[in-house]
Amino acid sequence: MAKIEIYTTPTCPYCHAAKSLLADKGVDYTEISALDPDVREAMTERAHGRRTVPQIFIDDAHVGGYDDMAALDRRGGLDPLLAR
Repeated sequence: MAKIEIYTTPTCPYCHAAKSLLADKGVDYTEISALDPDVREAMTERAHGRRTVPQIFIDDAHVGGYDDMAALDRRGGLDPLLAR
């Protein structure tokens, strides 16, 4: 199973949608709170300058935000990444 990490904040609707999509897929993920400025900065560096949440990583590869992950799923590309 792939290692999934998602940077979130508590009130972000896109974060909730991303977590729901992953839950629907039946995969475990690690949620990282991006409220701490140091964590947010580390996320931004890791996400190639993107500061918005969620930022999603699968096996250390940057997938992007919720819209990116949902589009990847619609194209049939998400399940193969999750199954690694």
